Amino acid sequence: MPGLAVYFLPVPGFTEPQRHLLAVFLATVLSLVVKPAVMGVCVLLALTLLAVTGTVPANRVLLGFSNQTVWLIFSAYLFARAVSSTGLGMRVAYVLIRRFATTPLRLGYAVVSAGMIVAPFVPSDTARGGSVVFPVTRSLALAFGSEPGETARRIGSFLMLVSFHGNYLASAVFLTSMVANPLIAQMVMKIANVEITWLGWLGGSCVPAVVSALLVPYFIHRWHPPELTDTAPARELAGRRLAELGAMTGAEWRLVVILGVVMMGWVTSPWHGIGNAYVALVGICAQLLSGLLSWDELLGETKAWDVLLWFAPLIMMADELNAGGAVKVASDALFGRLVGLPWTAGLGVLVLVYLYLHYGFASMTAQVTALYPAFFTAALALGAPPMVAALPLGYFSNLNAGLTPYGTGSAPVFYGAGYVGEGEWWRIGFLVSLVNVVVWLGVGGVWWKVIGLW
Repeated sequence: MPGLAVYFLPVPGFTEPQRHLLAVFLATVLSLVVKPAVMGVCVLLALTLLAVTGTVPANRVLLGFSNQTVWLIFSAYLFARAVSSTGLGMRVAYVLIRRFATTPLRLGYAVVSAGMIVAPFVPSDTARGGSVVFPVTRSLALAFGSEPGETARRIGSFLMLVSFHGNYLASAVFLTSMVANPLIAQMVMKIANVEITWLGWLGGSCVPAVVSALLVPYFIHRWHPPELTDTAPARELAGRRLAELGAMTGAEWRLVVILGVVMMGWVTSPWHGIGNAYVALVGICAQLLSGLLSWDELLGETKAWDVLLWFAPLIMMADELNAGGAVKVASDALFGRLVGLPWTAGLGVLVLVYLYLHYGFASMTAQVTALYPAFFTAALALGAPPMVAALPLGYFSNLNAGLTPYGTGSAPVFYGAGYVGEGEWWRIGFLVSLVNVVVWLGVGGVWWKVIGLW
């Protein structure tokens, strides 16, 4: 057991509290893979162990529940419920099926494209994925009669995987599609006095992003094929159902207005300064006041409460590892081994390590804050041109999110829907990461040469 090995054996450079915390974190991650009990039980046991052993001070053990991302995820489930209960989600799903569902793969491409369209205007992977992309994806699955359990493989699990991996891919494309991207631009300016503009970020991402958007759904279709292959009857059914639904109801219109206001709140957050989670909670309050959601229905949304209870402790453990210096010890040891390498090889190693260190983070922004300056400075020290050092690490600050069911705020939403099992989620996440490495370092490297970045 990796966790026990770390607990009992000395780890160079690690203090005893760091070693104990790392052991509990690794054991928890392993339990999420092999599933000796449901995820919530495993995480709650870890939380309790950290508290009763004093590994984490008692006043910090529950800090994960004060994290805004946790409540944004919680709100996303309630938005998804409203989209479903009002019938708006099925209406959108039937329109997409009728227009694009000539094949399951083509429908997957349509969902990824829809996420890309809204990405520049919603600077949050969690908000966009949980409150916009996920409700539509779930409605699409239900429209095909695919639900968690026996019918998940009909098409629902494929759509969930494609939507999730397309969602964080969209975060990498635009400077404004993830909250940490502008932070990266500020760090680069401060460290290297190099400006990354909105068009400069997009100029570096556009070609590898298009290739990834084409290849990732295709490979997921190969690795996790849907059972449904003939979608013609579904398109005919969608046309009939849309006719039966008729004009939009008052409840649907109220929800459209609420969703529009919430999205505008997210778009304008740099100006008004209200966090994305609180903007989402305004939308939940509007649902309660308008009758779209009752208090009993909120209390009965078990998936939202379940994710709240297992994701918050994971965020706490990841934050404590970072604050305690465990991650810095590991990264410092790496930098010393890169001295003397050509900058191209050294940058490749840095990007790979930066990518897979995300197994130890529950937030993209947390990793950027903790590691990006050190890795960017190390790349510069190897001789990498500033923009070539900055952009790949910036893009992989988003692409790392697909590795685990806790690696970004939207992951628990898609994973928690119950369409994809634990082992399959981790397997597909790792395989997609390999595709992204080849595309963004291979095709991307050539493209950055063409546009003169090195």
